Amino acid sequence: MPLERREFLHTVAASGLAASATAAPAPIPTVPLGKFQVTRLIGGYNPIGGHSHSVPKLSVIMRNWFTLERTRDYLLALEKNGINTWQASIDPKAFQALRLAREAGSKLQWICLMNDATDAQWKEIIDLKPIAVVHHGGVTDRLYRAGQQRKIRDFIDRAHDLGVMAGVSSHVPEHIALTENSSWTHDLYMTCFYNVVRDMEKVRESLGDAPVDELYLSKDPEKMTAVVRQVKRPCLGFKIFAAGRLSTNAGAIERSFRYAYSKIKPGDAVIVGMFPIVTDEVAEDASIARKVLGGGPVISG
Repeated sequence: MPLERREFLHTVAASGLAASATAAPAPIPTVPLGKFQVTRLIGGYNPIGGHSHSVPKLSVIMRNWFTLERTRDYLLALEKNGINTWQASIDPKAFQALRLAREAGSKLQWICLMNDATDAQWKEIIDLKPIAVVHHGGVTDRLYRAGQQRKIRDFIDRAHDLGVMAGVSSHVPEHIALTENSSWTHDLYMTCFYNVVRDMEKVRESLGDAPVDELYLSKDPEKMTAVVRQVKRPCLGFKIFAAGRLSTNAGAIERSFRYAYSKIKPGDAVIVGMFPIVTDEVAEDASIARKVLGGGPVISG
């Protein structure tokens, strides 16, 4: 299914991401998010910002590959492949790419993942008309551990005062459950399939050792999705491929999509970061997600 590396790099050299932008496939199924309809596959941001959740060299390669022009082309490719929403963080390159995509006719919706921001940053974000802003998961989890949840509620209130939906992101199932049981007025969640913010001292006490870097445990998705099914608000699941560790081939990608969509609520969606340097991941992921959501045959292997 994927293009051979040499063939794909030749295609990229000739036309950037144009290969994924030549056809207009059937739309990916959508779900409501407030007054908006979002596709159940949402384009992610981490490769654009160089957040590989792997090794530093890969992060640098990602960030350098995603020039302003390639980031714009990525946004256009999302839309051309039936994805109508993108999630991004505060990043001048991302913001400018969104402006350029809109100048090219894009109607792509976007969600801003953020936490503390200056008044000027808030103004720029609101001027770019996000459909929602979401409190950053790592910060959410840190504030919960410090007993400073009030800051998350203040973020929600400020977003609502500015006329935009507000969400809460977290890597910790218990923090999602606590937020759902609060009196806060947030509109949605971003829910990480893997708890990559564990207290390493507790891990060391449990195992007698600690991982060198982030820890991905096979039962984490089961724990988070159990909470996702219990909360009433829409959830946008992310890291469904364990930051690329479960996307080694088309069969593995399909299994991860099938697992995610079967474990979240029918009104939920997933966010997937795509890095089309070796294969056309935008077209591939959109095609597999569309097939899974449509009940197509399972890929073997």
